[in-house]
Amino acid sequence: QVQLVESGGGLVQAGGSLRLSCAASGRTPSMNAMGWVRQVPGKAREFVAAIKWSSGTTYYTDSVKGRFTISRDAAKNTVYLQMNSLKPEDTAVYYCAASSTYLWSLDDPRRFDSWGQGTQVTVSS
Repeated sequence: QVQLVESGGGLVQAGGSLRLSCAASGRTPSMNAMGWVRQVPGKAREFVAAIKWSSGTTYYTDSVKGRFTISRDAAKNTVYLQMNSLKPEDTAVYYCAASSTYLWSLDDPRRFDSWGQGTQVTVSS
């Protein structure tokens, strides 16, 4: 099992920026990818971004391309999500997630089998 601890959420005005961090511990050698998934109350979890741990290859949902950047520090077992040009529709709880399976594609939330506690991101208009 991998333990994930997120930080960096908060309230920001539209057009502003936030940086989320997620530190992994435990069975980190089992991770093949990490990512961010967000959820609005009453809606399903939505894939945001992911990064393959060995290669650093990144993936994004279309709505955040060009605005969000996912990166990793392998030495610290930490993944980051830099969010720029934030919009009110980005408001959600953002969950850090890790994958030790290859059963689904990286843009499918079912791919991730370890989850953080979530951090609220609120973008005001």
